[in-house]
This record gives sequence, C-alpha cells and structure tokens, in this order.
Amino acid sequence: MIEQFEVLSREEVETMLSAPLLVSVLIAGADNEIDNSEIKEAVSIAKLKQKKARLDLIEYYKEVGIDFEDKLKVMIQQFPSKAEERNPLIISELEKLNTILPKLDKKFAEEFYASIRDIAKKIAESSGGLLGYMAVGYEESKLIGLNMIKNPA
Repeated sequence: MIEQFEVLSREEVETMLSAPLLVSVLIAGADNEIDNSEIKEAVSIAKLKQKKARLDLIEYYKEVGIDFEDKLKVMIQQFPSKAEERNPLIISELEKLNTILPKLDKKFAEEFYASIRDIAKKIAESSGGLLGYMAVGYEESKLIGLNMIKNPA
C-alpha cells in the first residue's frame, strides 16, 4: 500500500486510485464522444507518470498504472454514454477528493492536485486542433481546470 494512504479508509484509497481514470473519462468525454486518441493519450500519460511523475507520486502512479487501459475501458462502459448524464456522476466522485486531500501530507496533496490537472490538460489537448495538437474544445475548456476539486495549497 502507498504509505501516504495509511490514514485513509479503503473507500478513500479507491477514490484516490480512481482519480486519474475519472479525470480521463471526464475530459475525454466532455464533448460527448470519447475517441481513441484520447484513450491512447490517457494510457500514455499513465505510463509516463510511472517514470516521470514528481518523486512523491511515482509509487502512486505505479499502483494506478496497473491495467490502466483495461480499467479505463471498463469505467467508460460503466458510465452513461451521454456527457450530460455522465459528467455530473464523475464530478460527484471527484468532489470526494475535497475531504480526502486534507487528510494527506500537504506536499503530497499539492503534487497530486497539480498532477491530475496536468492529466486533464494533456487529454484535452490530445484531440482536435491543427493535426491534433494544442486545441482544447469548448466543453473540455469548462472542465479542464477541475474546479470541482479544491486546491489543497
């Protein structure tokens, strides 16, 4: 188990471990359509974060990265297919982080928060724009800041 999570309940640990998946589905599906480039980007980010995340988060991302693509595909299937039905459910799940992050070491919580916002930004940029680069759609732009999660700083 991740040392930081020893103070959390099993349900809180599950919420923390599912956060990158939830963010991936929320942002990728913001425009009502989750395309393959967004799934590939989410999987790629999960793999990269296992090696290049902030030092305190490497262990966390190694845990999150186990079967990430499979878990992502299962999660996509579990939620409604329409964004207007899916997004409120995901936002509700992500809002649980507001009671969890204050229980964690402040530095870890701040790095986690910055890291999942980075995931949101990269996934939003992965679909659209000139040759698929650096474009964030309107629906994604409303969610990319993950404003449902309070900055633990």
